[in-house]
Amino acid sequence: MDIAKRFTGNPLLTVKSLEPAIEGMEIACILNPGVFRYRGRTWLVLRVAERPVQQEGSVSFPVYDENGRIKVLSFGKDNPELDASDPRVINYRGQDYLTTLSYFRLVSSADGVNFSEDPAYPPVFGQGPLESFGIEDCRVAKMEDGYWLTFTEVSPVAVGVGLMHTTDWKHFDRHGMIFPPHNKDCALFEERINGKYYVFHRPSSPELGGNYIWIAESPDRLHWGNHKCVATTRPGKWDSVRVGAGAPPIRTEKGWLEIYHGADADNRYCLGALLLDLDDPSKVIARSEEPIMEPSAPYELEGFFGNVVFSSGHIVEGDTITMYYGASDEVICGAIFSIREILSTLL
Repeated sequence: MDIAKRFTGNPLLTVKSLEPAIEGMEIACILNPGVFRYRGRTWLVLRVAERPVQQEGSVSFPVYDENGRIKVLSFGKDNPELDASDPRVINYRGQDYLTTLSYFRLVSSADGVNFSEDPAYPPVFGQGPLESFGIEDCRVAKMEDGYWLTFTEVSPVAVGVGLMHTTDWKHFDRHGMIFPPHNKDCALFEERINGKYYVFHRPSSPELGGNYIWIAESPDRLHWGNHKCVATTRPGKWDSVRVGAGAPPIRTEKGWLEIYHGADADNRYCLGALLLDLDDPSKVIARSEEPIMEPSAPYELEGFFGNVVFSSGHIVEGDTITMYYGASDEVICGAIFSIREILSTLL
């Protein structure tokens, strides 16, 4: 039951739309952006993943060293201690490494379709040991005091959630890791509920539990508590292996509407919806039985990591959700949803 109305001009951005920002690198992927409005334009916070130009017979990848400089590690593909079977993660002598280094790039558009960079808004790179493998998957929450960015911090010891705040997109206040490992897919509510801030997050439990969506509350957006699980995976369904929140939830007259992603055992990523109580968003009113969007277009089925639609940002105007999503870990696309139509699938 795919109800997404895809842009006819998809994909909007590809790896060839940008030049690498790191000397000696190539862009391997551009992935699901955070989305916001600023100065009358639509902006995307792209996750851009770069790697060294690959040489025949070897695997090379970038990391930050202890001084915050980027260095390149390289191993022969015939090395028996190397496992390079996954295009995203390789293992050498028991240590996992990412094949790419991710950071954020800002692009904007007057019409929501044609995006370009402005050199006045430079890339945002990882900093410090907990971001030594890069930063990923930004979500943007617009609040009364500016923009709050939640994102994934990646390092050899952790995958956790970082927080930044900005008012001008040139200067960022970094607040460190707000959810310790293993955690990601963190989406802030854009308004307080009964005086408290709320957030979705996705801790992972490899033994008891799994990759589930949780909710937490806070007095200040830095200290979080009263954690509750709101959505688990469902055996035999499209979201049987992992689920995670997308963009900040949308207030509707029927409840908080959250578009989330789910994946099955074949790593096929689709989108569905949760509807939560307006006064207590830990209470789930309804949930998609079938996806509201699933990979079907050629650019969603084939790519760096195919069979994927994944969104972490949108613009809401009236009944219309303009969603910007990543497809196959390689291109950025657009689609339109009707809030009323999504709700009709839930209620």
